[in-house]
Parts: sequence; structure tokens; C-alpha cells
Amino acid sequence: MIEQVIKKGEGTIVDVRTREEFEGGNAVGSVNIPLNELVLRMEEVRALNVPLVLCCASGGRSSMATRLLKQQGIACHDAGSWVNVNYLQSQLVNKVA
Repeated sequence: MIEQVIKKGEGTIVDVRTREEFEGGNAVGSVNIPLNELVLRMEEVRALNVPLVLCCASGGRSSMATRLLKQQGIACHDAGSWVNVNYLQSQLVNKVA
């Protein structure tokens, strides 16, 4: 499912790591909304194109964010590590090239 969303360019990739972690490397085109800011930035989250593809460092925070957002009725998927999302994006680029 996540591969299809990324392949079709649908939705928004949301990285829920800290700003510092995000600045150290991130998936192309992703937006950074740290997990601890999700509730405060819910209006911004609701304005993003869905489904949201959530990622973090290892999958723990993206899993928590997915549960939280689904409780709010927001279509989203837990992609685990941002490195996994980056890999999926690179595979799609390689198939197109």
C-alpha cells in the first residue's frame, strides 16, 4: 500500500522526527512535523494531501503518530524508517530512468 501511494505521488510524506534529525537527512519531498508537535499542529496536518505516509528513525514514533492521526479520522500509513521511504522513492526513480 505504501509503495502504491509513493509510486502514484499521492498524499504527503510526513517525517515525525525532531527538526535536528530531519535536517541530518530526510526523504525527498517530506515535511517535518515532530511527533511532540502533532497535536498542536493538527490544523496544518489536516490541510496536507492524504493519505499521509508517516516515517521517523526506526518506526516507533511513526507508529504512535499513525495511531493518533487515525483516531482523528486522518487517512495515514506507517512507513517506519525514513530510510525505507527514501529507498522506495529511489526504486521508483530507477524504474522510470
